[in-house]
Amino acid sequence: MIVGIGIDIVEIHRIQAILKRQPQLLHRIFSEAERKLLEGKPEGRLAEYVAGRFAAKEAGAKALGTGIGGAVGLHDLQIAPGTTGKPELTITEAACNRIGHDPSKLRIHVSISHSKEYAVAQVVIESKE
Repeated sequence: MIVGIGIDIVEIHRIQAILKRQPQLLHRIFSEAERKLLEGKPEGRLAEYVAGRFAAKEAGAKALGTGIGGAVGLHDLQIAPGTTGKPELTITEAACNRIGHDPSKLRIHVSISHSKEYAVAQVVIESKE
């Protein structure tokens, strides 16, 4: 059964401008483990990567039905490459508890895509029951 579907689109140039003005934004959006994945990214691709992962977090929060805010924060949603390199979204157990979900019973699908100007992400969350 589908729990929720979320989609988000981000203008890459806006992320690039924000990163130049406020590099600490990376600490607000990403966990330490996620920030380590940024190491070695070419400067020209960093904004694209950040925009895609930010869009995925926003889409994940929308799929949960909460949006980013009180119950679910940006650090509650983690994006990391899976065994095949495909991005995977995980939700912290604490956030799941706050919104009444058992993380072991959720199956999460995420897709991230980029163009020259935009990054877009879609998340579908299913219940395994």
